[in-house]
Amino acid sequence: MLSEFDLIKRYFAQHTITDPRIVLGIGDDCALVNPSPGMQLAISTDMLVSGRHFFPDADPYALGHKCLAVNLSDLAAMGASPVAFTLALSLPEANPEWLDQFSRGMLSLADEYACSLIGGDTTKGPLTICITVFGELPPGSALRRDAAQAGDDVWVSGTLGDARLALAGYRKEIKLDPAAQQQAAQRMHQPTPRIALGLALRGVANAALDISDGLTGDLGHILERSGMGASLHIDSLPAGPVLSHQSLATQRAFTLAGGDDYELCFTAPVAQRSAVIAAGVRSATPVTRIGSIDTAPGLRLLDDFGQTVSLQLTSFDHFSSP
Repeated sequence: MLSEFDLIKRYFAQHTITDPRIVLGIGDDCALVNPSPGMQLAISTDMLVSGRHFFPDADPYALGHKCLAVNLSDLAAMGASPVAFTLALSLPEANPEWLDQFSRGMLSLADEYACSLIGGDTTKGPLTICITVFGELPPGSALRRDAAQAGDDVWVSGTLGDARLALAGYRKEIKLDPAAQQQAAQRMHQPTPRIALGLALRGVANAALDISDGLTGDLGHILERSGMGASLHIDSLPAGPVLSHQSLATQRAFTLAGGDDYELCFTAPVAQRSAVIAAGVRSATPVTRIGSIDTAPGLRLLDDFGQTVSLQLTSFDHFSSP
């Protein structure tokens, strides 16, 4: 039987920290971190609950990856570089095989982005994972939600909708062959945080966020905070490679309100179009211009002919979504 401290020591405390900014990591009452001189801290917390954010029988390696990836995605949306994170973990039981795979998935991604695990907590209870991530960026360079300007282009990174399509396959809402289900599920279970793009957009983009609950709902946060409206060209949205084989109606629904994409949605002045494309090239991340910011309140959905399209779309909400 693993004790709490044995669990931490065996699966998490062995994570090697070589970052000189980390003065003290796991093993004391608090971690000690020195941000780089002249830098601001960017801090974000996400909680993932079994049965709500992931299937109870989710692959533990992929789950370890995802729980950190969604936090790193928040740093990407602010244009911050990763520094460290803490992990609070509630477990029904201390299963060594599960813990080994979970920690491997999480710490492998942590190593990829040079993000050190510096502390946290464990307890017995329903499977719940809570991560707080710390990043840094120069003062005044953050890509904030309240900074969109009239006339800005609206852009997205990568492709949208395959994660939602995978969920539809699991739920038997749409029939997918095994290969298509597996390909779409990769986007659902192991998203790629767009850290390199976020850094490349500093000084280029005005406002940004990551798409976690669906494009229309998340873009709505930028519009509300900035006091702006927007028009989206919905048939210009970059559908995922699996979703692109589905009907136009399904493509529209899942790219606009699918959720779990963890791509960046951002706005930038028209004069920065070349710089945005260059940022995509430098970060090896496709970027697509999908609309524009204007002063008329609300979000307008337009087809290829410039005609308004009326769709009933609902982005994910933790307290109203099923």
